[in-house]
Amino acid sequence: MSRKVTLVLVDASGTVLGELPPFDVERPFWPETEDVVAGARDRYGVDVVILRILATEKPEPHGGAVTYLAQTEQRPPDLTPSAVTLTPEPRRPLYAEINGPAKTLEWAEKALDRPILAKTQLRTWNLSTIWRLETADGPVWLKQVPPFFAHESAVLRWIGPPLVPKVLAAEAGKMLLADVPGHDLYGAGLEMRRAIAAAFHPVQVSAIRDLPLSGVPDERGHALIEPIERVVAQYNGDPKLVKNLSRRFAAIEACGLPDTLVHGDLHPGNVRGTDQHWAIIDWGDSFVGHPAYDIMRLAEGLPTQDRQRLVADWAERWRRDVPGCQPERVLDLMEPLAHLRGAVVYARFVANIEPAEHPYHAPDVRACLERAAAAA
Repeated sequence: MSRKVTLVLVDASGTVLGELPPFDVERPFWPETEDVVAGARDRYGVDVVILRILATEKPEPHGGAVTYLAQTEQRPPDLTPSAVTLTPEPRRPLYAEINGPAKTLEWAEKALDRPILAKTQLRTWNLSTIWRLETADGPVWLKQVPPFFAHESAVLRWIGPPLVPKVLAAEAGKMLLADVPGHDLYGAGLEMRRAIAAAFHPVQVSAIRDLPLSGVPDERGHALIEPIERVVAQYNGDPKLVKNLSRRFAAIEACGLPDTLVHGDLHPGNVRGTDQHWAIIDWGDSFVGHPAYDIMRLAEGLPTQDRQRLVADWAERWRRDVPGCQPERVLDLMEPLAHLRGAVVYARFVANIEPAEHPYHAPDVRACLERAAAAA
């Protein structure tokens, strides 16, 4: 599976210049921009910055034909007229606006207080934009997130390296992060996941006593009932999903595990580095809530025996630090709630992003509701 990319070009004044002929890129994932930028340069000799998706032929990601809005200072000869009309959108992140990336890069250079020798746009979509900046002292990562993820830099600073990347500078959703050499650890096996869970556990224990994280979403226990009910109704989910929610949350509370800082999407792909040195990244989904959410996410995709081993280690740590708690029982109670919370999160994304980017997340809401019904 690949993408067929069409770029509609716009200049710094907001004038639509036209569109380039479609071209194919190998990676199907819509947010990935590095190969799109390289394709425009290699095929048409034009340097572009990708701003956002304008249209897709598919109602869900990834692959297929995708049209992006891209900004350039050049006027390549290969352009054909475009019928695109650009309109304001209040839910659009600043980095997806015309001249938005330039302002972010200007901020980064001032914050670094040293020249940027090269800059590569790696990803942009409704949840973040990510750049790799080359400096004389080595690479630095530039990340910018929309307002509903603006707490990420505070979480990173509160935890601190080496478990998370070092924050070099941060302001209003913009972050400069120290490089973590290596790669994203997608597909990691049991031993790496055991290491991740063990390293994160002391942070969660510390957060029980000290949660100075202003702006981090509060999703403790019964606070989720109303959002779950609203999403189930809005997306025509099974009404049985909202029956006895109060009773289920009360049973979870009775298991004795305290609320704490939760990563929110703790899978190996959100861990970057090598087998020996790594850091947990992408804390925009973090919230204050039940620690079981993270171990359930971390265990996904493992064979049954490996999953049981990972969970057993996790349960033993919590029994040691919170005597009398019942970690295994809480996991049975939490399974449908994890899917219901997922539906709430994706619905929140849809409500806070512009319509052109709804295909990224809209299918996930119903998928989560279906998984919750199966688990219940």
